Amino acid sequence: MTQPVKQHGFTLSEWQHYYQTQPSAERIACVRLTIDALLHGLDAQDNAWICLADAERRQAQYRQLAQRLEAVAGDLSRLPLFGIPFAVKDNIDVGGWPTSAACPAFAYQAKADAEVVARLRAAGAIVIGKTNLDQFATGLVGTRSPHGAVVNSINPLYVSGGSSSGSASVVARGLTPFSLGTDTAGSGRVPAGFNNIVGLKPTKGWLSNRGVVPACRLNDCVSVFALTVADAALVAELAGGYHADDAYSRANPATAPADLPHAPRFAVPQTLEFFGDKQAERAFQAALDQLQAAGVRLEPLDFTPFRVLAEQLYYGPWVAERTVAVEGLLSSHPDAIDPVVRGILGNGQQYSACDAYKAEYLRAELARQINRQLAQFDALVVPTSPTIRTLAEMAQEPVLFNSQFGTYTNFTNLADLCALALPAPMRADGLPAGITLIAPAWHDRALAAFGQRWQQGQDWPLGATARGMSPQPALAPSPQHLRLAVVGAHLSGMPLNGQLTRRQAVWVEQTTTAPCYRLYALADTQPPKPGLVKAQSGAAIDVELWDIPLARVGEFLAEIPAPLGIGTLLLADGRRVKGFICEPAALTAAVDITDFGGWRNYTRQLASRDDVGASDAPGC
Repeated sequence: MTQPVKQHGFTLSEWQHYYQTQPSAERIACVRLTIDALLHGLDAQDNAWICLADAERRQAQYRQLAQRLEAVAGDLSRLPLFGIPFAVKDNIDVGGWPTSAACPAFAYQAKADAEVVARLRAAGAIVIGKTNLDQFATGLVGTRSPHGAVVNSINPLYVSGGSSSGSASVVARGLTPFSLGTDTAGSGRVPAGFNNIVGLKPTKGWLSNRGVVPACRLNDCVSVFALTVADAALVAELAGGYHADDAYSRANPATAPADLPHAPRFAVPQTLEFFGDKQAERAFQAALDQLQAAGVRLEPLDFTPFRVLAEQLYYGPWVAERTVAVEGLLSSHPDAIDPVVRGILGNGQQYSACDAYKAEYLRAELARQINRQLAQFDALVVPTSPTIRTLAEMAQEPVLFNSQFGTYTNFTNLADLCALALPAPMRADGLPAGITLIAPAWHDRALAAFGQRWQQGQDWPLGATARGMSPQPALAPSPQHLRLAVVGAHLSGMPLNGQLTRRQAVWVEQTTTAPCYRLYALADTQPPKPGLVKAQSGAAIDVELWDIPLARVGEFLAEIPAPLGIGTLLLADGRRVKGFICEPAALTAAVDITDFGGWRNYTRQLASRDDVGASDAPGC
């Protein structure tokens, strides 16, 4: 068996390749050697970890993985995270492990995995540790823990960001390829920005909170940290899904686009606040310049409702949700809680039920304004944080500076938006300064598709690993979208293309069918349309692939007139997709145009004939 290699900074595709190249009979043994060696090399004094997998917990996972591998007859494609290590924020349950939320007096032994952990382990992943956090996920700083402050992975004089500090740190340093955090006010984004990694803050309810210690149940999200967008997107797809026993879980309505346009419109706050941090301001401007160079159109947006909503999270009745989450401990053992956290939680006791209802009415009004504004754009782009602070500075102003960090994050969950924190040009002092893309609920896939293109086009290091970006696999076809091959009047730029675009369908690629089709120009159709028919003797025909949201497919089909319909097409590379076909009875009066190789070539030839005829006409 191949000896385990140093997987420092491996992405998921590199982990997958590593295991795929092992002899099939020795893969479980390889996992044991690899994970044991990885854990042996970790620093036990590293306070990014609260608890590491001991021998007993590792062996239990190896046995479970062996059973899963046997159940799929050794097919690693059915275990996409086979043997891949990951870390879990210590407010998320892992069965048989303690959960403390960074408060030893609160700790309990979890009886079962949180839903997200269970789904990832079912895909083959191995939990190697629970990570440090701002106690009870209350903070954006990474310093409010009895285990000590988790330092910034790039410069240890600075904060790591929180509350998911440990989860971000271990990914940034290449110790695990991905980790789970949580995000209520920005805890899955600020640490990503401060550590030069990707932070995926999903739509509320996509990833179940079952088995997660609540901070604010109405706004909590399990988040994903990774070195690349492709990895974060894959993990979220595997971890996400509706769960009937989670009262706040939601089913994806399958109405959002699968991607952003190739020349998207991004809103940018008309007035930006950096709290005097000129280096952060210049880094954000550099990111905007790069976005524009990539074809993004930037337009100013009135940020007032976003700012007002962000202020509600900590300076209004919403803070009482945090009080409710730990009211027992706050009442019985207040000294067990970090002093800064205790002060925040105590503030929730001053609000009445009337205050809470008024706050909800204001939230709903502001959220409606925000979503109405964003409907005009493909996304909002903001600095992940307007500034960063040293550990010493944070000790002097723990509440004020924490509030500054949330300037561009606190409103997101209150307004039911999704977000993707991305690496961006570094500051002049070498510190990270990420950007975040924000869009309406369920646009997660679209943000990831754009974010992958953005990251793939840069040469920044991955986290703090000093490893460069390597080519990443394309996002897998979305289960919330139908991939449709169009051959005629629905092609981009053609008369009926609007039937796709107004239903949030997005162009994927141009390709060809297998060489077993014939194309006909149909008679008496307006606008002119072709008919595609499978034949024993045919040719490869040009098609475009579009992804249309599943919930919009029915209304699209209702507009397709006879003799056309939708069937299954075979593409030149062996893929099978849904696409336009034609009833054979309509071909008797049709013209065979197969030799043109596609409808666009045929219509161009017709147009050139018309031009020649017009130029030969008598004087005009």
